[in-house]
Amino acid sequence: MEKAKQKIIDYRMFWRWHFYAGLVCIPFIIILSITGPIYLFKPQIEAAIDAKYDHLAFTGAPQSAEAMVKAAVAAVPGSQFKAIEVRPDIHDAARVIVLKGDDKIRLYVHPKSLKILKQVPEEARFMEVVKTIHGELFAGRFGQVIVEMAACWAIVMILTGLYLWWPRDIRGAAGLLYPRIDMGKRIFWRDFHAVTGIYISALALFLLLTGLPWTYVWGNAFKSARALANPAPVAQAWSQGRADEKKALKAEGSTPADLSRLDALLDTARALNLPAPVTLNAPTKGATLWKLASDTGNRPQRVTMMIDPTMLEVISRENFADKKPLDQAVGYGIAAHEGQLFGPLNQALGILTALGLMTLCVSAVVMWWQRRPTDRLGAPQRLPDEKLAPGLALIIIVLGVFLPVLGISLIVVGLVEWLILRRIPAVRDWLGLKV
Repeated sequence: MEKAKQKIIDYRMFWRWHFYAGLVCIPFIIILSITGPIYLFKPQIEAAIDAKYDHLAFTGAPQSAEAMVKAAVAAVPGSQFKAIEVRPDIHDAARVIVLKGDDKIRLYVHPKSLKILKQVPEEARFMEVVKTIHGELFAGRFGQVIVEMAACWAIVMILTGLYLWWPRDIRGAAGLLYPRIDMGKRIFWRDFHAVTGIYISALALFLLLTGLPWTYVWGNAFKSARALANPAPVAQAWSQGRADEKKALKAEGSTPADLSRLDALLDTARALNLPAPVTLNAPTKGATLWKLASDTGNRPQRVTMMIDPTMLEVISRENFADKKPLDQAVGYGIAAHEGQLFGPLNQALGILTALGLMTLCVSAVVMWWQRRPTDRLGAPQRLPDEKLAPGLALIIIVLGVFLPVLGISLIVVGLVEWLILRRIPAVRDWLGLKV
């Protein structure tokens, strides 16, 4: 009898956790589920936006790359040349990136007339705006932490949802693998929510976990652990937000570059036929070598080379296989997260997952609306003698340690509930809290 009672208590606890996890993260999951699928198609969208600057019609030979870079630098007073994109067609507008302060600015230069066709800060490009919303909500570090918290609670939402879905009294596949449509709206929406969750849960967990390296708290903790595991410093191929990108850019710096060999360097770069987009970066402070980097979204195909501008020789080359196993694992995860690891199928799975998450959010709101009481929020009520089972307590501790923002938010919520919410009868009753 006690065992059966504890199962009921555990079920209601998981249900309550599921309810509150959804309450915390639904608005943010909707935002991430809109911006994420857009970012999946970054190569195609950027190619479409920039298409009018490609294959420009003009007669005769284009101007030198040196002249194009000088035209770009002159168009942004006080700037310094940073990099130029290696274009496969010499009739494409030159994409020149200059550095002014902590900001990178991209200029599109006509190869013949040297006219500036477009000028845009890198952070203001459409896909970069989408990325900023997706990772920071346009709120800097605070936004990063909010997104991280939403992701952590989304993990809780999925794990508790799987527990609630798990069949305990199997009576066929109806309600488990497909929704029942002949038992009324409430049952249909419950089944629709549960069935959608079971089909997309693994994909959603994968996306949430592979997004953690970009986060602020978890990402920086991982960065520290990575540094301990690598005795020799190795550059990290991902960042913890815009602030870190600018910090790295400032630390890297730049030095006035000799542009006289730029055309020859570009010809050398084209001959190497690296996966696009490819950028040729001016030497950093105190260096003489140029960096040629493939920034393809399919990270296992990325290549970085250091080239001697005088001899046009590749001095060093780093392939994905040369990275540490931990960095390779993160690279695979990021490429899959961004929809670039295995082509259109990867993008399709990303869209399917986003649609599934949005379906879960909408169906959750519909279920709550159908069942909501008039005088309470509608969270599952606590039982009079309800106690936290040791197994559930251990799960909470493990999750709180692995996901520090989740752990901190649990402590904050617990203190607010204990010190404030329980002491206000109207709020306590509305939230369904125990005295």
